[in-house]
Amino acid sequence: MNLKNFYYPLILVFIIFFIWSFAPQKNENLDFSKQVKITLRQVGNQLLLTNKDSLSLILPIKQIENSKYRISFENKLLFEPTNLVRIMKNNIEKVSLSKNYRVEVLQCLDNEVAYSYEINADEEKTIIPCAGRNLPIKCYVIEIQFLDKPESKFNYSLLFYMFIPLILGILYGRFYKSDKNKVVKENKNEKHTILGSFIFYPEQNKLMQKTKEIALSKKECELLEIFVANENQIVKREDLTKQVWEDNGVIVGRSLDTYISKLRKKLQEDTSIKLTNIHGVGYKLEVKR
Repeated sequence: MNLKNFYYPLILVFIIFFIWSFAPQKNENLDFSKQVKITLRQVGNQLLLTNKDSLSLILPIKQIENSKYRISFENKLLFEPTNLVRIMKNNIEKVSLSKNYRVEVLQCLDNEVAYSYEINADEEKTIIPCAGRNLPIKCYVIEIQFLDKPESKFNYSLLFYMFIPLILGILYGRFYKSDKNKVVKENKNEKHTILGSFIFYPEQNKLMQKTKEIALSKKECELLEIFVANENQIVKREDLTKQVWEDNGVIVGRSLDTYISKLRKKLQEDTSIKLTNIHGVGYKLEVKR
């Protein structure tokens, strides 16, 4: 296995997890919206109570823009700006929704702004005009625009889980490299032949592909030795049969085809190596370099 091919996907996964962990989450935005609507309903209720109205309805709180919400009422009401500022401030601070927001009181009839103010974390930028003047009894809607986005809460436990695959990858890489070096060291003094991505050890009846060991039978090994010695050349069937079987005093007609098939399967992982059947003649070990 190529270490580069292992680490590139691992690094990509790590980057995706890192960005995802710091990005504002959909659930957080949904929770913020729900909390705003509950808070504004409480604001509307308290405003009606200042009008000594405990019966008329507060209409559903609507989110009209990304960070902008609207409170609507069933009936007309008398508006006292000081009460609005106090009630809005107390309820927003109670649940820590925002320190920067703008409030507008709009007339239902023409959507004109009857009253507005702005609260800012920097008190010098806070603007609350005409707080003592009452607004006449009319149909009003109240819109509040949050001027700062809710902070995304970073889950530090995610950081731990992000580093797990990275650490495992590093450890795997070190052991993989160590095992590979160990195999090379153990086999460096033994007779071997490089065959594509394989290393052929005829004395041990085996093929090595990186750290993977592929066992060969005695006949498979003898056949492969002949093919390696005649790489990219046609070897006749009778020559193979004579060298591998006749020397042992036994000739089996179908044995050659059986062992060739087994050998072909063991070499198939390397596409640069092909054990080709030359019809009516014999076989050829084709190796692309």
